[in-house]
Amino acid sequence: MSAPVVVILAAGKGTRMRSSVPKLLHPICGRPMIGWPVAVARASGAAKIVVVDAPERPLKQHLDDDIVSVVQAQPLGTGDAVKAALNEIQPEQTVVVLTGDTPLIRAESIAELVKTHDESGAAATILTAILDEPGAYGRVVRDQSGHVTKVVEAKAAGDATPEELRIQEVNSGIFAFSGARLKDALARVQNDNAQGEYYLPDVLPILKSDGHKVAAHALQDPVEMAGINHRVQLAEVTRHAQQRINHQHMLNGVTLINPDATVIDADVELGHDVTIEQGCTLRGATTVAAGASIGPHATLIDAEVGEGSTVIHSYVNLAVIDKNVSVGPFVYLRPKAHLHDGSKAGTFVEIKNSEVGPGAKVPHLSYIGDTDIGARTNIGAGTITANYDGVNKHRTTIGADVKSSVHVSFVAPVSVGDNGWTAAGSVITDDVPAGALGVARARQSNIEGYAERRKAPKEQA
Repeated sequence: MSAPVVVILAAGKGTRMRSSVPKLLHPICGRPMIGWPVAVARASGAAKIVVVDAPERPLKQHLDDDIVSVVQAQPLGTGDAVKAALNEIQPEQTVVVLTGDTPLIRAESIAELVKTHDESGAAATILTAILDEPGAYGRVVRDQSGHVTKVVEAKAAGDATPEELRIQEVNSGIFAFSGARLKDALARVQNDNAQGEYYLPDVLPILKSDGHKVAAHALQDPVEMAGINHRVQLAEVTRHAQQRINHQHMLNGVTLINPDATVIDADVELGHDVTIEQGCTLRGATTVAAGASIGPHATLIDAEVGEGSTVIHSYVNLAVIDKNVSVGPFVYLRPKAHLHDGSKAGTFVEIKNSEVGPGAKVPHLSYIGDTDIGARTNIGAGTITANYDGVNKHRTTIGADVKSSVHVSFVAPVSVGDNGWTAAGSVITDDVPAGALGVARARQSNIEGYAERRKAPKEQA
């Protein structure tokens, strides 16, 4: 099978989205819409990927360097858009044309289309589907022998006859072409239609009249050709994409307790025997290693979770959780938080830009910022690292095997040596040497009879 040039039509303005964001940059499961056909083109073995952009080139900065970006100067239809890419196509190459707003097409379907095209010797091969309600999709017209003769558009009144509108086989908007035949036929396409546009399917009758074969390959699942014009369709396509992602993870050995209540982005990686409880959201480049358990109701964004760790009812953003770590419930791990093997962040704990050493514990009600905590250290409840002086951030260093009691504040920059101790209620502003006890609080004094003395003025009044 030949390695095709894949041309992705992406110059439409998408006005029905009613958005300042270009339509093809709206995200679907963590990936911009344009990223889906690009990923499919890669997976189907494309020799070159060409994206047809609008004059403002809103997509170019979101495309990898190996993708060719060309411009359709004016919105004159799909045929005109493909013309903009012709300089990137060699006559002997097979050309696959995708549309940027049909993100559910599978790489396997594109590979099957190219195989059908190559084996049939056709000048053009259409990817089609049978729909109960074809709507505005172009109708595939066949002759009495069943051979494809043309595609009739149905976007506007007058494009198709009533008989043609009753046809249920539709054009997906995805084609395979012989490069040489495509170039020749496009030069002869006219815009004498209700829209005044140059339609790509109009090359088909030209090819037929030249004596060339036009073939068709039918999709097994018509949902693959679902397009997006507005946000209702965006939500529907996103639902299908999410179901597909979740389904594949389960086939790969991941347990999803409630798949319909689980959001997993397209680029998330999950190991075998991972369990995802209901209500979880895993975004971006998150990775979860084998045997870990996430949730219920946890959010992970660009996070890394090691083998055997648990994250319960917590929010983790750009943080690293190593092996056999316990997180939650109600933990907020902010960027550059790193919890090493066997450590713990317990209830109502916030950690940012900090190293929590192997076996160390921050059990509850604490804020740890810009801090290095050594192995096996225990941080008492209500501990605060005061890392900001109003101008600059400073680090706190707490050694290994330290016992920090409850309600201790560490005013950075400050350090506690290995095997050090801090007394409850202390505000530590000076370094505590290894093995020492840091006490920084006023001596308690009791005022006898204070309650009676408080009452006396009232009684006199």
